[in-house]
Order: sequence, then C-alpha cells, then structure tokens
Amino acid sequence: MTRIDVIDNHGQFTHLEQRALRDMGVDVDIVDNETPPENIDADGLVLSGGPDIDRIGNCPDYLDLDIPVFGICLGMQIIATELNGDVGSGDYGGYADVTVEVTDDTDPLVGSLAPDTRVWASHADEVKDVPEGFERTAKSDVCGVEAMSNTARDLYGVQWHPEVAHTERGEEVFENFLTLCE
Repeated sequence: MTRIDVIDNHGQFTHLEQRALRDMGVDVDIVDNETPPENIDADGLVLSGGPDIDRIGNCPDYLDLDIPVFGICLGMQIIATELNGDVGSGDYGGYADVTVEVTDDTDPLVGSLAPDTRVWASHADEVKDVPEGFERTAKSDVCGVEAMSNTARDLYGVQWHPEVAHTERGEEVFENFLTLCE
C-alpha cells in the first residue's frame, strides 16, 4: 500500500488533507514538521498549509528526500522560498472562491483539471516567481502562480486548498498526486 505523510505546518486544514487521502485508501499519517528527515518513511509527502513561514521546521530538508512532494498553500511557498523562487504578499488577502485557469494540461498534478476549475484559496502570501526548473501550471485573475511543478524533481504545489469542500475536483488533485507516489 502506498504511504503518504502529511507534514503538519500548523494549518487549520491539515486534518482534512489526511482525511482526503485516508478516504482514498492511502496509508497516511500527520507528521510533526520537526521530524528528522531520516525518520520519514513514506512514498510521498504533502506539505500542509499553515500560518507562518517561520514555523516550518524541517520542511526544507524534506525536499531532498527523493520522493514526490506536494505543497499546499504555505507548503508551495516553502518550496518556492527554499529553491530561490519569490514569495510575497498577495494583492487579495484572505480566503475566497477563485476560478483557476490551468495553463499546462499535461501537468501530472493539475493538468486533468484543464481548462479551469473553481477553488478555495488564500492569497495573503503567494508565489510571485517560480524557482528555476519549475513551470507555472495554473493562474487566476488574483494570482499569477496558482500552481507550479518541477516534474524532474517530483516537486509540486498549489496555492489553493484541494482538501476543502469548497474546492471543485479537489479529490482529483489528491488522486493525481497518489499516482505520482505509486
């Protein structure tokens, strides 16, 4: 059975990420972000959202574990920050229902959602420029980088929350990530 750990970055929806994966039949646990990388034994990781980039524990080290990593909201911002992308304040803070345009229909994480989908997202902070080796795979009217991927390194991120009921086709995003981990 495929095992995916959800790294807890103190977000309010972390338990919903675990539940979404568990409901799909995945062996999944929530793991504290202070867990040493050598103690991670999973086929993939979800870096949860959270309130503060200063409380991300060992998340930067998890990017080098040679397993697929899926960053959600703050999780995507961690990936971008650690790999020399640019993260800054969004023009539209707070949570909102947003229409996201998928810009790469071949992307293994979000391509199946093309041409667009409705999502629940926070844009208090957001990725402004993707790191070298990444492609922007989705955008919206309020955010230029709603999703990004580096398929060579198996690193993926979305600004929105696929685990909440307000997001259409959120389960499909988790199914796509599961496929990457199998």
